[in-house]
Amino acid sequence: MATHYDLEEQEQLAQMKHFWAKYGNLITWALIAVLGAFAAWNGWQYWQRKSALEAAALYDELDRAAQAQDRERVQRVWADVQAQAGRTVQAQQAGLLAARVFEAAAQLDAARQALQFVAEASADADLASVARLRLAGLELQAKQPDAALKWLASGISADFKALAADRQGDALLAQGKADEARQAYEQAWTAMDATQDYRRLVEAKLNTLGVNPGAGAAPQLETSR
Repeated sequence: MATHYDLEEQEQLAQMKHFWAKYGNLITWALIAVLGAFAAWNGWQYWQRKSALEAAALYDELDRAAQAQDRERVQRVWADVQAQAGRTVQAQQAGLLAARVFEAAAQLDAARQALQFVAEASADADLASVARLRLAGLELQAKQPDAALKWLASGISADFKALAADRQGDALLAQGKADEARQAYEQAWTAMDATQDYRRLVEAKLNTLGVNPGAGAAPQLETSR
C-alpha cells in the first residue's frame, strides 16, 4: 500500500517537474510583470500625491506674493511652478494668476508667456479656454487682431463660445470687417443668457453698428472694404 502511494507521489512530482520545466519561465516573467506593474502604479500614485502637494504649496506662495504685489517674487515662484509641477491643475491656475499680475504691471510679454503655457499645456478645457480668451485680449491691446483670431480659432470649450464670439467680433472690427464683426456679435448675443450683464455690452456694440438685436432680423450694413 505504501508503495502504491509512493508511486502516485512520484508520478505527481514528475508531472509537476514537467509542467514547471515547460511553463516555469513564463510564469516567472508573468509574476515579475504583475509585481512590476503594481510597484509602478504605487510609485505613480505616490508621485501624483507628492506633485499635487508641492503644486498646492507653490500656488499658495504665488497667491501670497500676488496679494502683496511682489512681482519679482511672483516671477520666481511662477518659474518654480513650471519647473516642478508644470503638469498639475494648480500650475494652470497659477499661470492665470501670474498672468494677471504681469498684465497689471504692464509686463505683457511675461503675461503672454504665462497664458500661452496654460493654453497649450492644460488638460482642463475650461482653463485653456480662459487662457485663450485672455491671450486674444492681449493681442487686441497690442493691435494684432490677426493673432487674436488665431487664439480664438480652436480650443474653446462650449461654455466659453459666446465670449469667444464677442472677442472675435472685436478682432474683426479692428480689421475693418464690420459685417463679419456684426455676425460674430449677434452670435455672442444670441448665445448669452438674457440675465447676463455682459450681454448688454454686446448689445451696445451691435447698436454702434446700427443693429438692434432685440428687434428681429438685423439690417444689411453698407460698408467700405
